Amino acid sequence: MASGDIVPIELGLTDGDLVTLWAPRWRDGDDEWMAFLGHEDDLYGFESVAELAAFVRTDTDNDLVDHPAWKVVVALSAVELEPAEHHTFDLVGIPELAAGDPEPETVAELDDTLDMVRNLGEVCELEAVTKFFSSHPVLGALPGGASAFVGRDGEELWDQIGAAIAKDWDGVLDAIDSVVETPEVDAAAVAVAEAELLAAEENIVEADDVADSEEESEFEPVDLDDDEEDEDDSFWHEVGIDPVKIITGTGTHWTLRCYLDDEPIFLGTDGAILTFPTERALARYLADDHDHDLARVSTFGEVQTAAIDGSLEVEATDENIYVLPGLADDLAEGPDAVDIDQLDLAVELFTDAADYADDDAVETALAKSTPLGWYVSYLLDPDPTRLAPSPPYQAEAQAWRELERDFESRLTTAD
Repeated sequence: MASGDIVPIELGLTDGDLVTLWAPRWRDGDDEWMAFLGHEDDLYGFESVAELAAFVRTDTDNDLVDHPAWKVVVALSAVELEPAEHHTFDLVGIPELAAGDPEPETVAELDDTLDMVRNLGEVCELEAVTKFFSSHPVLGALPGGASAFVGRDGEELWDQIGAAIAKDWDGVLDAIDSVVETPEVDAAAVAVAEAELLAAEENIVEADDVADSEEESEFEPVDLDDDEEDEDDSFWHEVGIDPVKIITGTGTHWTLRCYLDDEPIFLGTDGAILTFPTERALARYLADDHDHDLARVSTFGEVQTAAIDGSLEVEATDENIYVLPGLADDLAEGPDAVDIDQLDLAVELFTDAADYADDDAVETALAKSTPLGWYVSYLLDPDPTRLAPSPPYQAEAQAWRELERDFESRLTTAD
């Protein structure tokens, strides 16, 4: 549990996977309560953990603010709001589970998911959900585990559960879908949470790398070509197209990019880059036919096929993750404050986007003859014989902010 009393959970619904918070039963005096993150008749769900974290930190008007542990939840890091695997409930997948064999894992997952659905129906006062459970008492056999479905009688019992779900589950899912809302979230707060998650992910990777390195040095020689070979064999490397993750002051943006004859081509049209708030949203878009520049790339069909069959994993490698917030402030503070790696990546991103739009504005702004261009080249291409930029750096920082704004104007969020 995230706080001991309020739990982050993931719900697989018709429109995709959403994260929210659940407060299991607690007592307040003589009263017993249970609640979900929401307000009045709405159940709040978010497409990403970053959006959930941002909302929790900025909202003061929801059904959980009076919970004894709410102050603890507000102080949690974004990473601590990621749902644990056993708190992930795929409501859309319930019919498929019930149609399978009553293996122990299947029965346990079905029981856990239906229990959460029962909670949703109770808290949200959904008549269709309440009626579903009252009309099918056979569902009460699930807590007994797989042993309840052994033998001829057990098989018949399992078939009855499958028939009940096949008959009435659509109504249950529709009822829950109808109360789900995604409230607006402060974009700057989302960007901060995204940066936290990214930093935590990098720390985990680094820690794993250290552990692996120590183990390899103790037991066997390290083959430095293995990781390179794995990367070369990846799906995205094979098709020559890369997922791109961009964090700006307005939030997180996912898109695709490739290079043809060293010329950048983005998922978009006429120089406008199409972006999505989550990797799942991007994958869903790729499964359908759309008119965009990447559709003309010879390998894009492989991407679409993988999106359709569900095997597509949208993941951005480190060199395709761009974090823009804070760079302008660092440039204003001085060379020692600037994250050189992020600056280098941002210059690459701005340049690619401008080239994609046949616009030389970035090239002109970063020419060494300009104060910003001189400053950036000093940082990215150090030369001890060159004169260092002189403070104050406000003009250079302002010029960088203008580049950021121009870049963000090229992003088009998909409907």
